Amino acid sequence: MSKSKKNVIDLLSRVLILLIIMAVMACLKPEAFLTATNFSQVVFQQAPFTMLMAFGMSMAIITGGIDISMASVMILSSYLSATSFQQGNYVLGVLIAVAVGMGFGLLSGLLVSKVNIAAFIATYSVDFIALGLAYVICDGKYIYGFPDAFRGLTTGTLIGGIPNIALVTFIVFAVLYVLTKKTRYGRGFYSIGFNPKATKLSGINADWTICSVYMMNGLLAAITGILFLSRLNAADPSIKGTLTMDSIAAALIGGIPFSGGEGSVLNTVVGALIIVFIRNGMNILNVPTTWSQTVVGLVIMFALIYGALMDKVYEAISRKQNQKKALAAE
Repeated sequence: MSKSKKNVIDLLSRVLILLIIMAVMACLKPEAFLTATNFSQVVFQQAPFTMLMAFGMSMAIITGGIDISMASVMILSSYLSATSFQQGNYVLGVLIAVAVGMGFGLLSGLLVSKVNIAAFIATYSVDFIALGLAYVICDGKYIYGFPDAFRGLTTGTLIGGIPNIALVTFIVFAVLYVLTKKTRYGRGFYSIGFNPKATKLSGINADWTICSVYMMNGLLAAITGILFLSRLNAADPSIKGTLTMDSIAAALIGGIPFSGGEGSVLNTVVGALIIVFIRNGMNILNVPTTWSQTVVGLVIMFALIYGALMDKVYEAISRKQNQKKALAAE
């Protein structure tokens, strides 16, 4: 079986899982779930935050790493830039958020690529540093009350009635999809995740590529933080919530293996929708948050088991095809 066919099957199988989840929720409480308002809220207001974080997590995992620090970097970058946005100095606010995000991303990248610290440990330490600084700088004070123009980032629409936040998410997705699938630089992500030693021997600057991935993650964290400021109308260091776990879950459910070297941000979109619709359905059904976490965990487990089984099926199909070719050659 060709790799392209395998990718299509993987994507369709994730879409099927999403449709099954939506069908179950629709059967359990159709009057609340099957409404235009609910779907608009989930797809255009809730999913973008998970998707933006999950895109960064996906790229890190594809390179054989992981980025635990994104949510905390998001909080710190948003808090430090909040005063500028509150005063209407949008350019300065964006520059501060981006500088903080990419700066911490560079720190993570250097720890992983140059110091050779395992990505989980490196980003876990950066996570503590960023979140700790956010609380120290915050000192119990919250920044709130932003101009209407700034709040329009998440409450307004620009093209065809589609919310601005959804357009931003789509643009980020399109850029990352082209980058990872159509450029030599992006294909280097997969090469590093598949075989880092061979990648270095092939002439690709693996260390710089890894650093750039974590810097992009910092940029995505900053963008997400700015959007959170706009939506919540407040800078709150406690908004971290389940974003880190949800972004990891979206990548895994989307079929990106922890071993790296495979995956697509397109599948991550489906994975993020699965996570968001599960949480939405649980809220509609008034299921306690603890059970919501349990359901998400079960879906992740199912996705991992399914992926492992499908890998074995693909291997079996490939062996049979190779045997047929060998017999035909004889």
